[in-house]
Amino acid sequence: MTRRGLLLSAFGARAVRAAALNPWLLWYRRPAARWLEALPVGNGRLGAMVFGGVRQERLGLNESTVWAGRPGDHDPAGGPQELAEARRLLLAGRYAEAEEYCRQHLIGRKLSYGTHVPLGDLRLDFAHGESAGEYRRELDMDSGVAAVEYRAGGVVFRREVFVSAPDQVLVVRLAASRRASVSLDARLESEHRPSVSAAGRDGLLLQGRCAEGGVRFGCLLRVMNDGGTVSAAGSGLRVENADAVTLLIGAGTDYPGGVSPETAGRQVAAAAAQAYGMLRERHTADHRRLFRRAAIDLGPAPSPGRATDERLEAVKKGGEDAQLAAQFFQYARYLLIAGSRPGAPLPMNLQGIWNDNLAANMPWTCDYHLDINTQMNYWPAESANLAECHEPLIRFIDRLREHGRKTAKKVYGARGWVAHVFTNAWGYTAPGWSTAWGVHLTAGAWLCMHVWDHYSYSGDREYLAKTAYPILKEAAEFFLDHLFEHPGGWLVSGPSNSPENRFRTAQGEEAHLSLGPTCDRVCIDDLFAHVIEAGRILGIDSGFREQVRKARARLSPLRIGRHGQLQEWLEDFDEPMRNHRHTSHLLALYPCDQITPRRTPELARAAEVTIRRRLESGNWEDVEWSRANLINFHARLLDGENAARSVFSLLRTLTAPNLLTVSPAGIAGARIEIFVVDGNTGAGAGIAEMLLQSHSGEVCFLPALPGAWGTGSFRGLRARGGLEVDLEWRKGRAVSAVLRAGVDGEHRLRAPAGQRIGSVRVNGRGPRAAPPEDGTVTVRLQAGQRCRVSFT
Repeated sequence: MTRRGLLLSAFGARAVRAAALNPWLLWYRRPAARWLEALPVGNGRLGAMVFGGVRQERLGLNESTVWAGRPGDHDPAGGPQELAEARRLLLAGRYAEAEEYCRQHLIGRKLSYGTHVPLGDLRLDFAHGESAGEYRRELDMDSGVAAVEYRAGGVVFRREVFVSAPDQVLVVRLAASRRASVSLDARLESEHRPSVSAAGRDGLLLQGRCAEGGVRFGCLLRVMNDGGTVSAAGSGLRVENADAVTLLIGAGTDYPGGVSPETAGRQVAAAAAQAYGMLRERHTADHRRLFRRAAIDLGPAPSPGRATDERLEAVKKGGEDAQLAAQFFQYARYLLIAGSRPGAPLPMNLQGIWNDNLAANMPWTCDYHLDINTQMNYWPAESANLAECHEPLIRFIDRLREHGRKTAKKVYGARGWVAHVFTNAWGYTAPGWSTAWGVHLTAGAWLCMHVWDHYSYSGDREYLAKTAYPILKEAAEFFLDHLFEHPGGWLVSGPSNSPENRFRTAQGEEAHLSLGPTCDRVCIDDLFAHVIEAGRILGIDSGFREQVRKARARLSPLRIGRHGQLQEWLEDFDEPMRNHRHTSHLLALYPCDQITPRRTPELARAAEVTIRRRLESGNWEDVEWSRANLINFHARLLDGENAARSVFSLLRTLTAPNLLTVSPAGIAGARIEIFVVDGNTGAGAGIAEMLLQSHSGEVCFLPALPGAWGTGSFRGLRARGGLEVDLEWRKGRAVSAVLRAGVDGEHRLRAPAGQRIGSVRVNGRGPRAAPPEDGTVTVRLQAGQRCRVSFT
């Protein structure tokens, strides 16, 4: 055998060892038979799902700006006068009349709303037979490279796939252990009535336009062969007897602010001038710069020789696998790196950048749901040390302001900006087209939590002044104008939905719209608190801050209902759907900190009752994001055991073999399970929250550690105030932690329950005297300083 053959054959043996040595490797013994078995790669704009077939490879292609639909005036015909009448009806308790009135005057128009849609497929038909041995398919999260290897006809074939952020192309490498063994036909396909034409002797160009007057797109395939020949084969290309082949794909659209097809062509040409090894090296270095910032160790895998789907199946049958939970956390980080990068023209949608054309054909489409899903996509961005990946969402929010100003003025007669239940690539900010879910008017305020968190984790004053504060201030201006005095003396919002839920009035009517639902109150209070703090830090707008402070003081209180639950509405209405998936009033618990077990124990107990009533209602609408939500809720309630149960419940019931989370059949009109990325990212945020919390002015170590994760460590998690934290624990007790300060600041540190902080050493100096008995100590750090903490 040639040296080349020996190297490729040796890879098979090394790959077996790699599964044990690389904890961030997902691997499988067979090709993917469906989307929910394929493996995702991406660079924040271009995405692909790698199926790994032997006779035929399929790469499902996506580009984030491939959108159907177009901009339009979606605002309702009604305005401030109709708003006042709807409020009058609601104040009179005439809920059915108010809802019908709003349906006629105050809901948005669908028009050409559109959806994100898949770009198409790359199909590769190989000349060797279907029979293959020693098959292995894998995704190395650490390098961001998917690979396939198998033996056919005495030849070892290896395939590598990645999407490069530095070079903005998808790269496929095909190699074999024997020279002149790589032969294949390649073609591009799409459902958008495309045209496919030759692009030189070694290229294909796919062009088309999306429905409803959507974007025009172009996708270029370039084939670079080492040896052998390349020729036309019908509407595709044929490679014969090559030693190795590198395929490059670039794609673009005419979406404003995106990558044009012409630019994509230049990117492919630039990549083609580089050797494959250099393309891979540049990609891997860039990916690892983000991925290796953080890691967790929750213990070894119970059966390290098992493939990933086999391990997941064991968990589905009731087994425990803490290392799979650690992989699930890192997979959330991997998906955020692959799905959202600085400079990307759009943030991740419901399916990230891996659209399977299922969500796109549902009534709810593949868009940006602003009543939890888009926000949950980005929950781990700051805490899991991927702040740059937050940037596409924050830029998107900033652009949304322009459209939201028009809706605020026309519909509400208010200053500032507003957004409702969902949006699209075209800046939709009107209410949705149903009173049952479309009038969620604090979506913009909810998005502002991300704008503030990007500052609170970094302490970047320039960002606060130039980006965050203008967004926050305009959002606050809207609510200063919109809020009105309730007969109870509070300032309330409305008409508004508690997202997608309904209530039963004292008269027995079921309704969706009310005044001052708890979700609105929580979002507005959070927004007001942050705009006040931002103005104080920047030393500006004292008069405006005072207006906001006075309005905030008049918001309705969080209230406990007759069942001991946190009220979802201002009135203690009955809940006709106690099993409903949405629990938007619990935003007060997470991601906000308006409810905490230490500061507001009665409200924390009410939050627990709310969760228990949902779970015990029978036939709870358990979907991927609602289960991920529970991880975060239980973590904030300092309940590690129930948080861990929710992690494994998500893995057991709502996770596919490729570890992507799914919305199940039978919920929200779906007939089959559909991939939605928020379960992955929400779970990643929740696992981080179990290990480290930073809110209410404290950094809390191991606040919700379950007994099953008795020994472990994490490194690189972030805390508010510009801290990066490493920590080790043994037998359920913290041993030591290291804090690295990115900015100057004072930090109150809290030891795990039942422990105390023994000593604190700053830059090797100390130890300090033993802290108070309450398990906390306050330390002041300057940017660049390290602080080592020991625990007793």
